[in-house]
Amino acid sequence: FFQYRDLEVAEASAGMLRAQVMSSSQGLSRPTGWHFHECDGQFIYVLKGWVDLEFEDGRTLRVEQGDSLFIPGYMKHNEIRTASELEILEVSTPGVLGTTACDPPAGFKSA
Repeated sequence: FFQYRDLEVAEASAGMLRAQVMSSSQGLSRPTGWHFHECDGQFIYVLKGWVDLEFEDGRTLRVEQGDSLFIPGYMKHNEIRTASELEILEVSTPGVLGTTACDPPAGFKSA
């Protein structure tokens, strides 16, 4: 569903950072599913469109064009909706980032 363009920051930063542009040319038809990223943190900046995210602490946020957000490492979250056109700059530390699917937090439904 999402396409990723690596900005080659990992090599330039000796593995300290990773930067990529995530994009989609169609709206999300169903949630991505609950997951977390194995990293210190992830910064996102929406270049085009919007994304709705649920977080394990109970928040649901819409992050729109021009908005930014920091997601701490290991924070469970779920992308539930997107604009039909979406483009997001993602920067994470360190440069290697793992993604792990997980069960929804208590009180949330499965994707």
